[in-house]
Amino acid sequence: MDTTPDSPLLRQLALSVRAWRGRHRLTRRELAAASGLSLRFLADIENGTCNPSLRRIENLARALGIPAATLLSTPAIPRHQRIALLGLRGAGKTTLGRALARHLRRPFVELDARIEVAAGLSLAEIFELHGEQYFRRTEREVLTRFLAEERAAVMATGGGLVMEPESFDMLRAACLTVWLRAEPADHYNRVLQQGDRRPMADNPHAMAELKTLLAQRAPLYRRADLRVDTSRLTVPAALAHITGQLPADGAFSSAEE
Repeated sequence: MDTTPDSPLLRQLALSVRAWRGRHRLTRRELAAASGLSLRFLADIENGTCNPSLRRIENLARALGIPAATLLSTPAIPRHQRIALLGLRGAGKTTLGRALARHLRRPFVELDARIEVAAGLSLAEIFELHGEQYFRRTEREVLTRFLAEERAAVMATGGGLVMEPESFDMLRAACLTVWLRAEPADHYNRVLQQGDRRPMADNPHAMAELKTLLAQRAPLYRRADLRVDTSRLTVPAALAHITGQLPADGAFSSAEE
């Protein structure tokens, strides 16, 4: 590991540790105790001014409940500079995402669109020809490349990304995540308004299936940093709700000691 004070890898590690500590709502003292490190040593790690051994990085990762490689793979960019929108289809990810990107003057990225470009197929063709396992593998590869770009952005994710632990953990470590929650009827009607009747075509149980899917994924969506009810809030109100809670530094939680 590069030992110079300006080492990109040490800066990356510092941001990663602060981000994961903030996600777990741990103070620096609590994480130091759980990992067996001194408070001063952990502070130096989080400031990017020391060169910890791999064993100490492993201890930190174990205390945070993540693989050691995750601490070293988080891009050196504050999480809040990349906002990832979560939710089922019809939650408002594209509409709100574009508005948020304009407001923050950042590019808007749709992960599914990048997956289609990478595969050279539409989403429907990917699932029909190769199946879900291929789609999830491509999704993880595309997400990894996006996070490696180390630039501020607003991204709309696919509704099922949260079902893949590796992809979801990677996303949560590198982005500020926002669950766009909506009532089932709003999900249903918005998809129809988009001109896509496939999920409902010849399926009298479509609404019941939608409610079941939302109930299954809700516990995962709740792990997001922020939650916005797009059934109750207008786009401007939802925009204000998100921007009003953006942190000033790389860690979502500012708790220290």
